[in-house]
Amino acid sequence: MGGTLRKLRLFFEMIKFPHTLFALPFAFTGALMAAHGMPPFRVICWICVAMFGARSGAMSFNRWADAIIDAANPRTRNRPIPRGDLSRRDALLFSVASYALLVFAAHQLNPLCFKLSPVAVLITAAYSYTKRFTWATHMVLGLSLSMAPIGAWIAVRGCIDPPAVYLGLSVLCWVAGFDILYALQDIEFDKRFGLYSIPRLIGVAPSLYLARLLHGITLIFLVLTGLGCNMGWWYWLGLIVVLILFIYEHSLLSPHDLSKLDVAFFNMNGYISIVVFSFTLLDYLLH
Repeated sequence: MGGTLRKLRLFFEMIKFPHTLFALPFAFTGALMAAHGMPPFRVICWICVAMFGARSGAMSFNRWADAIIDAANPRTRNRPIPRGDLSRRDALLFSVASYALLVFAAHQLNPLCFKLSPVAVLITAAYSYTKRFTWATHMVLGLSLSMAPIGAWIAVRGCIDPPAVYLGLSVLCWVAGFDILYALQDIEFDKRFGLYSIPRLIGVAPSLYLARLLHGITLIFLVLTGLGCNMGWWYWLGLIVVLILFIYEHSLLSPHDLSKLDVAFFNMNGYISIVVFSFTLLDYLLH
């Protein structure tokens, strides 16, 4: 039993389970908006299962694909596979099982979710290879996470409507922006290893400006989402809080000082997704 629990902890460490906070609240936001309130409990449960399967599958596949890169990078060489606590085979099997869970959950939701589930698998898995050949790797990661609110919308309604697309685009730009910030840590390593990233292409200062632009566009799409769903003032108050968080996040970083990058990346972006969901929920409960 002790060995099983230890291995389970290693799997959760490998997939960085706490980072689920980035996408899961946006999935719930999409579900709330699609239902104009609380979706059926059964739908919420299967959305959670699908999200767990999608994210676990994508992260473990990424660790399998990047095992050699992670071992060479000082920032990542202490992950479970490089340090020898898990094998690449473990990661691949966990990925396959997780993706199978995603497909099963999609089948339990509705036919369109099931038909689109292979697309989700393909995009989230393909992201792991994009850094090897394109600067757009950050946008592909954003596309992967944008499927969370769109998928949740489809889970509730069985179709795709414009507000779902706007919400998905807001997540795409939000994720691409913070992933550009995250990649600032690896500019020199990416150069040595021949990997692609926007910070490697354009440098630190322009990358900071581009991340700010993407987060500004995020707010625009959140506004379009709110208008499309006829949201009330609680939602708009939440967007003001998001704007303040974005301003604070970017104030922590400058071309000459990236020492607070972890705070900007982990704390602020976790707060942003929770704020959007919380104020959307309040709007439906109190509006």
